[in-house]
Amino acid sequence: MLQHTLARWGGRDDLWVFGYGSLIWRPDIPYAERRAARVHGWHRALKMWSRVNRGTPEFPGLVFGLLSGGSCRGMVFRVEGARGRDTLAALWEREMVTGVYDPRWLRCATPQGPVSALAFTLSRTSPSHTGMLSDEDYRRIFAAASGRFGSTRDYAHSTYEALRRLGIEDRALARLLRLSQADAPPRK
Repeated sequence: MLQHTLARWGGRDDLWVFGYGSLIWRPDIPYAERRAARVHGWHRALKMWSRVNRGTPEFPGLVFGLLSGGSCRGMVFRVEGARGRDTLAALWEREMVTGVYDPRWLRCATPQGPVSALAFTLSRTSPSHTGMLSDEDYRRIFAAASGRFGSTRDYAHSTYEALRRLGIEDRALARLLRLSQADAPPRK
């Protein structure tokens, strides 16, 4: 998939990447510019099993996926073309650890005009898509799931706070975080 994505990008222009979760607050890429952006036809959802970064195979956690339907506000990051190939390789190491995302080039509306950006989307037919989870499922996962980059709860909270700083209200995420607060240990 990396070779296909590199071929679709072409390597001649700057590379744009759409961030809707941890890429917003921890991009870890050498970007030259960042802009507020919105994609139509996709929405952010905490509905992807994480068996490495925010959970384990024995106790999976959750991370965000970009699912079809609705719209999503986030950020686009512009990487200079000369750094694009290395940046894509680094993104693959981070985002495609288990190869569950479907990388897509999406049209992103920004205040300065539209850009075509790489986004990591999730198919509802993927074995990593959670399907419907109950409130109790979310409570249990928030209370205990943790992986190499920390807990699901901290990941969701960090994303929520980053979105709020950008003036983005994610009511679905706010509701899930309220569910987790009743029996959660204090945040560090």
